[in-house]
Amino acid sequence: MDESMKQNILALLDSHRIMTIATLRPDGWPQATTVGYVNKDLTLWFLCGLESQKAKNLAKDDRVSITIDHDTPDVMSITGLSMAARAHRVTDRAEAEKVLAMLPLKYPDAPRATAQLKMPAPDEVALFRVVPELVSVLDYTKGFAHTDLVSC
Repeated sequence: MDESMKQNILALLDSHRIMTIATLRPDGWPQATTVGYVNKDLTLWFLCGLESQKAKNLAKDDRVSITIDHDTPDVMSITGLSMAARAHRVTDRAEAEKVLAMLPLKYPDAPRATAQLKMPAPDEVALFRVVPELVSVLDYTKGFAHTDLVSC
């Protein structure tokens, strides 16, 4: 991936806080859910309940599809990305504590988030590291439905 494309992807990741993540249910149907995330470079992390359907789905199949985008009143200014990725359960406590400390920082405009939000302990949630394999960057400003597909 060239540096300008990587910077474009990072700008999209850094300017958003939520993503839709699709996992595969045991019955074969995809399950799409909105979750908050943090990222460092192209690696993303999200958390969910220990007994959530997402956690159960990912225990059986680590493949995920992700979208990150925003609403816009002008169809020709749609931008966003989708990823084909693998989600790995974080078991290292030091990594988990670092990620849990990063999450409130995604909400600097909410004073409560950094001052009063009590984040769960690493053993109270299922925390996943998402490593992209393919990224599709959507940019309608370059033409209707224009996408660039890049390998990671």
